[in-house]
This record gives sequence, structure tokens and C-alpha cells, in this order.
Amino acid sequence: MQSVTLIIDKRRELSVKYKKLLENELSTVIISKNLISAMKLIQDKEPDLIIISDSIDGDLGDYCKKIRALTYNMRPVIVALSKSAEVQDRLNALVSGADDFLSEPVNSEEFIMRMKAHLRREFESNLDSKKLLPNKNYSMRALKRVLTAKEAWGCLYISIENFSNYRETYTELASDKLIQTYCAIMQSALNEEDYLGGISENEFLIITNALKAEKIANFLVFAFDSVAKKFYSAQDINRGYVIMQGDELAGRRSNFVHTTIGVVTNEVQKYTDTNRLLTSLKNIHALADLPDRSNYLIERAKISGDVETKPFSHKIVIIEPDEAMNILLKTILELQGYEITLCSDITEISAEQKPSLLILDAGNASDLKGLEMCRLLRENPEFSNTKLIVTSIIHDKELVLNCGADLYLPKPYELSSLIKWVKKFADEFQA
Repeated sequence: MQSVTLIIDKRRELSVKYKKLLENELSTVIISKNLISAMKLIQDKEPDLIIISDSIDGDLGDYCKKIRALTYNMRPVIVALSKSAEVQDRLNALVSGADDFLSEPVNSEEFIMRMKAHLRREFESNLDSKKLLPNKNYSMRALKRVLTAKEAWGCLYISIENFSNYRETYTELASDKLIQTYCAIMQSALNEEDYLGGISENEFLIITNALKAEKIANFLVFAFDSVAKKFYSAQDINRGYVIMQGDELAGRRSNFVHTTIGVVTNEVQKYTDTNRLLTSLKNIHALADLPDRSNYLIERAKISGDVETKPFSHKIVIIEPDEAMNILLKTILELQGYEITLCSDITEISAEQKPSLLILDAGNASDLKGLEMCRLLRENPEFSNTKLIVTSIIHDKELVLNCGADLYLPKPYELSSLIKWVKKFADEFQA
């Protein structure tokens, strides 16, 4: 991303000279001749570096205070320029919020090196220590600046799905390696004019030109899938999924990690607001998300707009041969606000019901009827989003999960544990 420098100086020749010294393909320089127009530019552009000269009318220290108060949330570097070489003037500017003070005339080479050092320090202070990428605040600043770009641009909202499950199973060290590998892949697809930054632990933002955006997304999907399975054990690869471990997650099935990318350009619609652009990115990213494989989606004219929100579902179906357990589960879950339907077979479940969750007993050792129902239900596209909790007296975790269950819960189980998983899966169904 290009750095932005704002020069506040009413002297035409010197301000143009400073601009020529600092401006290049990676740095944009803006000149303001008074503080009023400068304040508007600060809010719109969020500059990384502000150079303010005492040529403007008023006290230099007071202006430094005003700028620092206005920029408390973005904290740019402020450099004061003055014709004075007095120590007290230097101290006054520094105490008032300036990060540096230069007396004029300034040596051109020293001026360039000092400003580059300030910009480098400011950039490094916004780096994430693990990913070595700019953090969320810096990424939001980059997103804001792209709105005023004259050329066609493209933004990619990128995530690693199932990342938290991978970290829980394979430790934080392995998840850090996965993140760092993907960061290296993304950086290999970009050049100096492109921007790559973090949004969250497993989400990223790329800003590039509109022509390259889809090519980059296509490459990232291919490259991520090429390396992802190298981060799993041979046993998990052969099984085709991961069995979660630990006190709270034991018995849950998890798909492998995959990447989802939403792409938005200014060719479809023009954006003037950062929040609206970010919302469009998240919406197109949500449309691109597939349950078990990497995918990308680019905004087209025919699908531009907000994502339709799914109706909330409190519906839960219970298939449990034990009548006493049926009544107990129905009573407890209804007290939690869920709409409960008791069935004896999956043929009694209509597609119109669209339950968010099904709690199914696997059956006994001689009759695994419940597992066959689980398999049939998972193969039915009408219930592809329905979450399946399979309870069983047969303590064979892999057998149950291979039938398509999202969670294996051995009997007897704690009711508090079941309620926790019901809430978690109901929330996932809405996502």
C-alpha cells in the first residue's frame, strides 16, 4: 500500500520541493496551505506522516496539539518544520505532540532519510508479530484510502475456514505454521503496489488492481489446496476428516481447513463509504463459503447487493427409542426455547421443517438402524445444513462419525454437555 504524507505549508515553492523529494511510486504526498483544509484531508486520507511548517499563521505547538487530538485513534507521525533553531521552540513542539523537529534550511538527503525512517517505524509498529503483516487498524486505513483511488481496484476478503478446530487438534505451533505458509503464498502472488494485511487471526485483506483480482483469487484457492493436507497426519488424511480431542470437543467431527475468498471491485458499483465496502466484501465472502472445499466468488452485476438473511430456526428433531429419555430431552430443550419434534424414523421428517439440529440414537450392537438413518439423512440434499448429534451405547467414535455425524456423544452423557452442543450447532446453522 502506498504511504500517504500530508504537508501543511503555505509556501508554494518549498512545499512543492518537499513533495518532489518524498513522492514516488510507493508514497503519495498531499499539500495543504492551511489547517482547516488539512483537518478535512486528515479525516479522509488518514495520513501516515504529517509535516507541519511554522509558515502557517499561529503557534506551531498549538497546531501540533490540535492534530494530535484529532488523530488519537490512528496516531500518525508528526514532524515540525521551523526556521527557528532555538532549543525552547524545539521543546515546545515536541511536548505538544510532534515526533520530530527540523530546523530550516534542511539538507535534502537528510530530510528524505528522516522521513523514510519515520514511515518505516510507523509501518513496523502496525505489524502483527506472527504473520508479519499489517494489523486490522492498518488494513482498515488501506480500505479507506482505496475509495478515493482513480484507477480500477479490486479487494479480496480471505479466510481460512475450520482454523480454530485445526488449532485445537494440532496445537498453536502447527496453526502458526499454517498461517505463515499461507501468508508466504499470498505474498508470492503480489507485487509492491499491492496491499496484504490482516483482519483477524485467520482473515486477510488484499487490495490490488481490478484486472488481477480474480487471477489472484484463483491462484490462492489452487495453491492453498495444494499444501493444506500436508499439515495433517496420514491417519486423518485416510479418514477424510478430523476427530476432535479434548474434554469439551471430544467426539466432534471437523472438516479439513480450506480457504474462502470474496472479491469486490469498483467496476460493478462505486463505493464512497468504508463500512459499505466492508459489508459488501463480507457478504460476497459468505456466498463463496462452501462446507468442505476452497472457493472464491467475485461480485458481478447480477448478484450485487446484500445477502438475504436466513430465517432463524429453533427446530430440533429427536429420534430416541427410550421414551423416558425422549420426554426428558423434550422438556429440557423446550425450556431452553427450542421447538422440539419427536420422531421414530427419518421418514416422518418433512423437508419443510428444515430443523437446525437432529439428535439421533445410533441403536444397539445388533441393530444399527440409527446409523443407517444418519447416513441416509446426510445424503439428502434437503438436510445438507442440518447438524447431526448421534448418541450411542456403542463406544466406536469413528464408526459413528463415518456415517456423517457432526458429533458423537457416548451414552450416558451429561445433559449440560448436550445443551452446550445444541446451542453451538444451532448458532452454526444460522451462520
